[in-house]
Amino acid sequence: MKNRIISVFLVVFGLLNGLAQELYDIPDGKATRWASFENAKAEKGGGGKENKGAKGHPFERIPAWKSLDLLDIDGSGTIKRIWLTISDRSPEMLRALTIKMFWEGSDKPAVAVPLGDFFGLGLGQKTAFENKLFSDPEGRSFNCFVPMPFQKSARITITNESDKDLDAIFYDINLLKENHEGELFYFHAYWNREKNTTLGEAFKILPKINGKGRFIGTNMGIVTNKLYNDTWWGEGEVKMYIDGDSNFPSLVGSGTEDYVGTAYGQGTYNHMFQGSLLADKEEGAFAFYRYHIPDPVYFYGDIKVTIQQMGGAPRDVVRKLVENGADLIPVTIDHAPNFTKLFELENAPKLEDKDFPDGWTNFYRSDDVSATAYFYLNNPYSDLPPLQTVELRTANLIKAAVVKNDL
Repeated sequence: MKNRIISVFLVVFGLLNGLAQELYDIPDGKATRWASFENAKAEKGGGGKENKGAKGHPFERIPAWKSLDLLDIDGSGTIKRIWLTISDRSPEMLRALTIKMFWEGSDKPAVAVPLGDFFGLGLGQKTAFENKLFSDPEGRSFNCFVPMPFQKSARITITNESDKDLDAIFYDINLLKENHEGELFYFHAYWNREKNTTLGEAFKILPKINGKGRFIGTNMGIVTNKLYNDTWWGEGEVKMYIDGDSNFPSLVGSGTEDYVGTAYGQGTYNHMFQGSLLADKEEGAFAFYRYHIPDPVYFYGDIKVTIQQMGGAPRDVVRKLVENGADLIPVTIDHAPNFTKLFELENAPKLEDKDFPDGWTNFYRSDDVSATAYFYLNNPYSDLPPLQTVELRTANLIKAAVVKNDL
C-alpha cells in the first residue's frame, strides 16, 4: 500500500511539474503578437500610435452590407485566442454577421459561419458559459481558444449582412509568430440549417469531405415543430462515416442527449467537452455542444457526420399527434421485455392498428435544425457549400429563456 501511494504521488507530482515547466519554459524562435484596431497588422512596436497612445482606436463600426478585416498578415504562425464584443447582440445581428477565415492566400474561406454560432452557442442566443474551446464570461462577449496554424498568411473578416449599421465592434486576436515543420492541418468550420428537416433523412452536421484531418465536434440548435407538442425530440443518433464507410458508419451513438453526455432528457449545463446551454421547453428551443478532445476523431481519407431526426413518446400520445396533423414515421417500440424493430418486420403493424404494441414509440420527425461543425483538414480550403443566405439564417428566430445581461 505504501509503495502504491508513493507511485500515485509521483504521477501527480510529475503532471504538476510538467505544467510548471511548460509555463516557465521560454522557447526560441517564437514571437507574441496581438492584432486589434490599435495594431491591425500585429506589428512589433506598432501598437497604440493613434491619439498619442491615449486609446485612439479601440473599436470600429461596420455599416450595413460592409466588411471589415480583423486580421490580414503574412508569414507563419498560430492564432491562439480570439476575443471580441459587439454593441448589438440581438439574435438577428448574431446571425447576420458572418466571420470568415482564409489561410495561405486562398480566396475560398475555410471558415464561413454566423458570428454567434461560431463562438459556441446557436440560435442567435447569448448566455454566460465556459468550455474547453469557447467562453462567454457574462453573456456579453465572445472568446475562442481553438489553435489555428498557418504557414504563409492568415486573414479574418467580419461582414455585416443586415440592413442595420453595427455601431461598435471591439476585438483582439492573440497569436504566435512561429514556424511549422511537417504536414500542417488547417482549422475549418461549416454551418448548416434546415428549417424543416426531411422526414426520415438525417441532418448533415458535416457533409462528406475528402482529405486527412480531425473532426473536433459541433454545436447545434434545435427549434421543435409545434405539431409534435412537447414530446421528446432527442432520440436521433449521431453517426460518423469515416474513410470509405458507405451505407453504415463506423461511429454511432445511442441518442442526442447521450451524445452530449447527459441522459433521459436534456436540461442546461456546461462542461469542458459537452454541454447544453439552452433548454427552453416552452419555446421548444435547445442548443448544445460536444467537442472530441479527449476522444479524438481522426480521418485519413474522408468523413461525413449526420444526426437522425427522431423523437419518442408513448403510443397513444403518438397516435394523437398524427390525429392533429403531425407527419411522422414510427421506427421502434419499447414494450418490455420486447423491443420491436418495425423496419425489420415483413408485415409491420400500422400505428392505428389494434395490434400495434403499447409502449414507448420512437418516430422520425421534422424540426428546425442548425449546426456548426469544427474540424482540421490538410488543405486550407474545402469543397463544402458556401454559407447560406442571410434570409435563411435569420428566419423564424426565437426569443428563448436564457440568462441575459443587458449592460
